[in-house]
Amino acid sequence: MRTRTLSTALAVLISSSALAVGTAGSASADSATALPINSYGDLAVDGVHKRVYISDPSGNKVVVTDYAGKLVTTVTGLPGVRDLAITPDSTTVYAAVPGDDSVVAIATSTATEATRYAIGENTDPQTIAVAGGRVWFAYGQEPSHHLGSFDPAASTPEVVLDQLPDRPWHDAPEMESTGNTLVFGTHSTWSGLAVYDVSTGAPVLRKEGMPAEAANYMNDFALSTDGKKIVAASGESPYAATAINAEDLTRTGGYPTEAGNPTSAAIAPDGTVALSTYSPYDKDVFVFKPGTTKPYRTYTYAQTATGGDLIANQGLAWAPDSSRLFAVASGYSKHYLRVLENAARYPSAVSVAAPSKATRAKKITVTGKLASAKAFPAGTKVTVVRTDIASPKGRSLGTKTVTSAGTFSFTDAPPAGGSVVYTAQYAGDATHAPASGKDTVAVSRTATALSLNHNGAVYSYGADVSFTAHLGKTFSNRVVEIWADPAGSDKPKKLLKRGKVNSKGNLSATVDMTRDTSVTAVYAGDTRSGPKTVKSSAFAKVKVSTAVSRHYKTGKIGSTSYYWFHKNTDPLLTTSMTYYKGRAQRFQLQVYYQGTWYDSGSEYFALATNGKSAVQLGAPGEAGIRARMRSSYINASSGDTVNSTTHGAWKYMYFTK
Repeated sequence: MRTRTLSTALAVLISSSALAVGTAGSASADSATALPINSYGDLAVDGVHKRVYISDPSGNKVVVTDYAGKLVTTVTGLPGVRDLAITPDSTTVYAAVPGDDSVVAIATSTATEATRYAIGENTDPQTIAVAGGRVWFAYGQEPSHHLGSFDPAASTPEVVLDQLPDRPWHDAPEMESTGNTLVFGTHSTWSGLAVYDVSTGAPVLRKEGMPAEAANYMNDFALSTDGKKIVAASGESPYAATAINAEDLTRTGGYPTEAGNPTSAAIAPDGTVALSTYSPYDKDVFVFKPGTTKPYRTYTYAQTATGGDLIANQGLAWAPDSSRLFAVASGYSKHYLRVLENAARYPSAVSVAAPSKATRAKKITVTGKLASAKAFPAGTKVTVVRTDIASPKGRSLGTKTVTSAGTFSFTDAPPAGGSVVYTAQYAGDATHAPASGKDTVAVSRTATALSLNHNGAVYSYGADVSFTAHLGKTFSNRVVEIWADPAGSDKPKKLLKRGKVNSKGNLSATVDMTRDTSVTAVYAGDTRSGPKTVKSSAFAKVKVSTAVSRHYKTGKIGSTSYYWFHKNTDPLLTTSMTYYKGRAQRFQLQVYYQGTWYDSGSEYFALATNGKSAVQLGAPGEAGIRARMRSSYINASSGDTVNSTTHGAWKYMYFTK
């Protein structure tokens, strides 16, 4: 039995004695998704199957995601895979695999490897493009890179190397293509462009050169789908990308990116230009409409959101239908695919204004406005939906035509009370992104009468108590819920019963009162009757009893039964109490003197996990003494607050010779 020294004496009677304590038993729109890649090479977008292909050179793989960035599959066994190119019909993605001296064809229908084309030993294909029905690749090692190609439609594709023998490159050039046009771009201190016609299977130079404004450190370039325009992400000063005529490679304009040097460029099929910049603390993506020099959309990503995101060089790509712009962002420890919805359409905004309060079934007027930087065509409409208790999924109120100023209005008499939401939705068009707006009206309902019995009542431990909720008059809903929330974080709130009240308006549920419990009756309301919640706080005592041992007999003094001890015997008093983690019982001792019981102090002793607490009194060494003790649970003072204060029965002791 474990013993400890008390801080104070419990009684003058046992001032030299100590109490010993023993225990029996054991004492949680635009999106960003983390990519499972270690490095970034290139990306290609499959508009037919709505998938994005992203190469991971150090991971020797290509990951395939859906348009939301969710991983679909991974194509492995591609050592050092770098550049990607997709066929115009989106049937095949070609990957340059320098570690295997090959070009790998990935079938987009299955997102699996279909064919591996051996290019030649030590060729190291680096960049790749599809043009004129052939697959073109730049291969070699510094300081000499060359051009090769093959026809994948041939029964036995023949790889042709060194197709520009007089034109080796120090670095593998970036390649962009459309139709029979193939454009090379070099990324050295002094950048350059070269445009080739490949309709015959052999590259024929159309034009080469570079506007002076774009010749300094070109990080990326993009070619329009019609082959007429090039946008170079280069070091034009002040910060800007350069628009270039693909026919004669002359500068036709610029796209200012005030946040920093442009690092990536992408041109949507409708001519919209997207640029990213190296700007950790400023705007990251700029989107321009054709013929404009001011971005109509910008995107800024907080540095701390995903570890300091920066859009990777050559990290932008449009969906073929211009519906989305994809951006690969490189953080300090991860890569993310950012999906920018409707980036090629002007942002739209819908505002709705309704009265804050209204009377049910009375007419109200709701107004709104549709706004955008670009004017809407005449006859533009918004769809209005009312959502309320009667129509939780929404009820259409038809379409409303927007005025030339962008405004609209309508009247409605809300049939249901409570929170009524009016939503105006704009579907969007070829140049405007969709948008919606809403406002909420508090519509009046009649007050509901609801009551619950037994508030403040105290019960013995384990008593089964029937709680009854009484619901007054309502319009249609007669369903009530009764919930019980026992004290203590280890016991969650629980639904006891849900159902219609009886003909008297009553619904009852039984609670096993082992803890103090908050019982709640909830009425959700209906279209005309307001919601109501009432609570009753009921209290439960603990079980407590004390066993006395080491006495030599029991007997009465007057009408009271005593345990009789010899004066040199130590009484052992063992308390049993409902256990709760950290709970202690209060041991109280009183002494009888000249007809009165005097309190001699109290002390708390922890319960063992079996709810036992054994306390040993020192022998008084003197006869003729009468004493009594009791064990109690004191709410809060006993270490917890899950039960109501409960006192055990007094145990009487008499000491003889």
